[in-house]
Amino acid sequence: MKTDKLVEELINSYGDWFNDESSYNSGKMTKNLYPYTSIFEPIDINRMTIKNRLVMAPMGNIAMSDETGRPKDQMIQYFIERAKGGVGLITTGLIPISQGVDPTVVEPGGLSYFPRIDRSRSVFAGWRDLASGVHSHGAKIFIQLTPGLGRVGNPQCLLTLKKFPKSASWNPNFYIPQIPSTRLSNRGLRRIIKNAGQASADAKASKIDGVYLHGHEGYLLEQLTNPAFNRRKMGRYSDWQAFGLDMIREIRNRVGPHYPIMYRIDLSLALNETYGEKMNNKSLRKFKNGRTIEMTLDYMKNLVKEGVDIFDVDLGCYDNWWLPHPPAGMPPGCFLEVSKLVKEYFKEEKIMSNAGKEVPIVGVGKLGYPDLAEEALRDGKCDMVMLGRPLLADPYWPTKVYKGEVEDIVPCIGCQEGCINEFVEGGHPQCAVNPRTSFEYQMPLELTPAQKIKNIGVVGAGPAGVMAAIIAAKRGHKVELIEKTDKIGGKLIPGGTPKIKFDVKNYRQYLERQVDKAKELDNFEFLPNTDVTSSWLKERDFDAVIFAMGGNEIIPPFKNMDKVNVVEATQILQNPNLLKDSKSAVVIGGGVVGCETAYWLRYEQGLDVTIVEMEKYFMNGVCTANRGHLIYYLEKEGVKLLNCTKVLGFEENGVKVIQNISDTVPDPYLVWHPILPENIENPLAPKIKKEEVEKIIEADLFVMAIGNRPRNQLYYEVQKEMIVPEVYNIGDSLNSGKVLEATRAANALARII
Repeated sequence: MKTDKLVEELINSYGDWFNDESSYNSGKMTKNLYPYTSIFEPIDINRMTIKNRLVMAPMGNIAMSDETGRPKDQMIQYFIERAKGGVGLITTGLIPISQGVDPTVVEPGGLSYFPRIDRSRSVFAGWRDLASGVHSHGAKIFIQLTPGLGRVGNPQCLLTLKKFPKSASWNPNFYIPQIPSTRLSNRGLRRIIKNAGQASADAKASKIDGVYLHGHEGYLLEQLTNPAFNRRKMGRYSDWQAFGLDMIREIRNRVGPHYPIMYRIDLSLALNETYGEKMNNKSLRKFKNGRTIEMTLDYMKNLVKEGVDIFDVDLGCYDNWWLPHPPAGMPPGCFLEVSKLVKEYFKEEKIMSNAGKEVPIVGVGKLGYPDLAEEALRDGKCDMVMLGRPLLADPYWPTKVYKGEVEDIVPCIGCQEGCINEFVEGGHPQCAVNPRTSFEYQMPLELTPAQKIKNIGVVGAGPAGVMAAIIAAKRGHKVELIEKTDKIGGKLIPGGTPKIKFDVKNYRQYLERQVDKAKELDNFEFLPNTDVTSSWLKERDFDAVIFAMGGNEIIPPFKNMDKVNVVEATQILQNPNLLKDSKSAVVIGGGVVGCETAYWLRYEQGLDVTIVEMEKYFMNGVCTANRGHLIYYLEKEGVKLLNCTKVLGFEENGVKVIQNISDTVPDPYLVWHPILPENIENPLAPKIKKEEVEKIIEADLFVMAIGNRPRNQLYYEVQKEMIVPEVYNIGDSLNSGKVLEATRAANALARII
């Protein structure tokens, strides 16, 4: 089994990277290197000049087109907003060009949730409108083309279209490995290549500035250009480089020598380095023979010969999802060593594009920290910087960085609730900290002044409360933001304690700065250390009260809790002194809070940790990338995960549980394929049998992380007594859930109140 030393070192470093102080500090929203002269230096791609070194990553435009694939105004305004914000180059999300060959890209009736640009005049107007809108703000735009999804496509096509997913060879489907992906015919492959040429010609005719091939992450182009997936023994495409090279030749033939071609590639799938002996698992063992770094570099050199002008380079694929989709816990600039290696290779080999230019290498992976982005360019680790989720969180990141207004950038929190999870659940790009993302077409940046000025009380200074209060004040209302503690942030305070949650800490500090700025307004007041009651409200002169009080931790009445050291997860994160001299801990609850707390207890506090979860999966409902990263590195540090395990009560030195030890219980450490959404049943999955045993797990500390219930008693009391004319309830105090839902409610309410 082939491995690469660099990849091994990187994989091993992504668990405890924060112990390096300089690495940890690189993830702060500082402006020590201002002015950012390298970020705002122009650069040439083929004969095209880009005004700065910033590239918007392909943050999917899924579900943003009509049934024909024509871009809707929603999609057009989504991209135009990023152009307004100052980014130099925009890349779209993936656009399939494999209709009629890959059944996973269409739905019954020929419908698709993907945009299209494949010889249909009905779609051209949308693309022309998009291109002209982007150009009007000085940006360029490349369209990302994918030859298909293949084994990583939705296997529902087997039920709806009576067709198996397709791949380069017989490969297991990613979502349901029991379903095979059948081998594509040579005829089908030639058809896709022709489609690539036509789509590129259509893009050029639509005034789109370049094409961008989706060749990484294990999509169909990678399945054909990586021997891990392409195990064909005969024919032209048994040569794993041939399909990609033929595609570039076809595109170059159709668009001419000067039309830019970009290629997205991973330096390595990193599967062997990630899983080691686990590569013998049934759904992984076929993939042992992946491209090495040396093989990838050779392929990239050949791609340049055929006409590729620019690359962005990362690591990983769907089967180690947290690598190509770096979540909250991954380090800042996680792939800069990858882009640096490629740049050095191109320099040593004197590789130049067909236009006689150096081939820019784009750095990717958590680069939304201005000082880090500038440093990467100055140090020659990359030629351009790709920003994805940072531009969803704040489209005006480039403009604010240019002006040195770094403190006003809305930081991405790495949650992947809106940007990734929404795709899985059938939605379009959204953002937990920016409710306008994908709603720019109906929600202008400029706020409408209030027609009637009201006295508004906002109870709770978490994300929802702060957003509602500031927007209402900016519209002209007189606002009092009331908080029972002396701190801004609510659950963000304990949530940002683990070092892997540095993005959450950045966001909390951003909220603090925004409240400080709002205090300068004549119509805004912050009241900390204030306990709100119904009698207190009766003495105020509020026209409206918005409750954003968060939730209370759920603490079941377990037997003998008084006999052991029991604390809430949020308590111990805010007050590590509660650890005392503990050497071991049991975390009760395997959701995201429980697993993040366990990570902190193990990696930062050095405790032996066990997590107990009564359901069959840990972190069910959490984005695959965040879930995979946490579970993978919890296992590497020896954290014990007990699923299908129910707490019965406590004894003198331990917790009494009943555990299902049947071999039909899912492996809690399995992270190479995802948990299916609840509305999708896998009829091929084995049924879980019961084989239960009682046991006592001894520990010094027991941490409750079972969940929250809304803190809504005061809201109902005020509503019942009709203390104020208008009363509202938002965020966790309405329904304990996601930051996305809380901020969206706050924004929607504050815009109309």
